[in-house]
Amino acid sequence: MSTTLSPVNDLGLERRSDTMTQPTAKSGFSKSYALATAAYNEEKLIEKVIQSIVSQTVRPQKWIIVNDGSSDRTAQIVQRYADQYPFIELYTITEEHPRDLTAQVHAINRGFAQLKNVQTDFIGNLDADVTLEPTYFERLLEKFAEDPRLGLAGGFIHEEQEGEFRNRKGNVVSSVAHAVQLFRRECLEELGGYRPFTWAGADWYAEVTLRMKGWHVHSISELRAFHHRPTGKGFGLYKYAYRGGIMDYYMGTHPLFEMIKMARRVVEKPYFLAAAVRFSGFVSAYWKRLPRQVPEEFVTYLRKEQMARIRALFPGAQKSR
Repeated sequence: MSTTLSPVNDLGLERRSDTMTQPTAKSGFSKSYALATAAYNEEKLIEKVIQSIVSQTVRPQKWIIVNDGSSDRTAQIVQRYADQYPFIELYTITEEHPRDLTAQVHAINRGFAQLKNVQTDFIGNLDADVTLEPTYFERLLEKFAEDPRLGLAGGFIHEEQEGEFRNRKGNVVSSVAHAVQLFRRECLEELGGYRPFTWAGADWYAEVTLRMKGWHVHSISELRAFHHRPTGKGFGLYKYAYRGGIMDYYMGTHPLFEMIKMARRVVEKPYFLAAAVRFSGFVSAYWKRLPRQVPEEFVTYLRKEQMARIRALFPGAQKSR
């Protein structure tokens, strides 16, 4: 069924208190999950994405695909599959708004809101340009069953290089890509959905906040998620890099960590330039003292994590202290 959505403020996933509940093991475990996807002019890829979910050995109980005002055939393609598979539902946003990463966050949150009354243990985001292997969710849910403190997980992103999909260099086991974030339901409810920022960072904020509250966050390297459109392509490489530097600043990244991160990126294509542009965005925001967009306790915790990662790069220096 297709629904036209008017502006709302209630995500349907409200915080129960200011303090997130601590992780606890459940007596039973269900392989029940639901998904939300934001889609804007995705007619070239959305059918491939839908087919990868229809082919899952464990399908979602409900999948809300939010058509965010597409002007192409995205809605028609989704509706055709929704007519065939009851777990798929098309949800349409009609009001005008800027086309940026914040719009995507709002669209995903609206999808989450439609899952408020769907009884599942897990709720996740799946980007409209990502396909998955048939056993992806079955194996991912097994990881949650093994660790009752696992609050957020997903697979490793693979992108096409020289005609084949390869492991993306930015993949790390301690961070889950926004494109495939699956939350334990209680974690997403405590977060209240994704928090929108000026540019980006909703996924980053979610995973750091969960770690602050004692939950585990892991990417599973053996689970492959195939990303069919390089990150930032729709915005332009250098604009995306510059705004990324500003994001690093307003999320509270430590300057030393930013320098080391950019130094390690100079060997990635396009050599030096993208890293230099991103660092210039960070320096510009730092010089202007732009306001942070996260609580002070978030900055403190994030920098503690970052400094620990820097120390891990120099184990010999730690032993000599």
